[in-house]
Amino acid sequence: MRLHFQKTRSALRWSLTVLYGLAGVLHITSPNSFVAILPSEIPFPEIVILITGICEIAGAIGLITNQYRKAAGIALALYAIAVFPANIKHAFQHVQVGNIPDSWWYHAPRLALQPVLVWAALFCVEFIAWPFKQDEPEA
Repeated sequence: MRLHFQKTRSALRWSLTVLYGLAGVLHITSPNSFVAILPSEIPFPEIVILITGICEIAGAIGLITNQYRKAAGIALALYAIAVFPANIKHAFQHVQVGNIPDSWWYHAPRLALQPVLVWAALFCVEFIAWPFKQDEPEA
């Protein structure tokens, strides 16, 4: 029997579209909050934040297209991995960013959910089916 999960994938895809779209707009309109959590080894932090905002918006748009959906999901999964060092710096160096609490009640779930974002981006574009049974080819 084939398992499709189309409604789940669609809901997840739209959730990620909104999440990454809003995050991209915030990167562009409020870059200082994001510059503060970038590891110091990253050159040209303002430009990096602008580029990441554009990438998030492009990924969000890509998720809602048929032609670019899979590429956008893979790119957003890689993006979630790439920004993980900034999340670690934010948590362990106690960087205060706006009204975001500097507490492990905030940081622990955020760090724990980063791999979930990677999975969600890949699952919602049908790149992976894990941990569910793989679709069997039709006879």
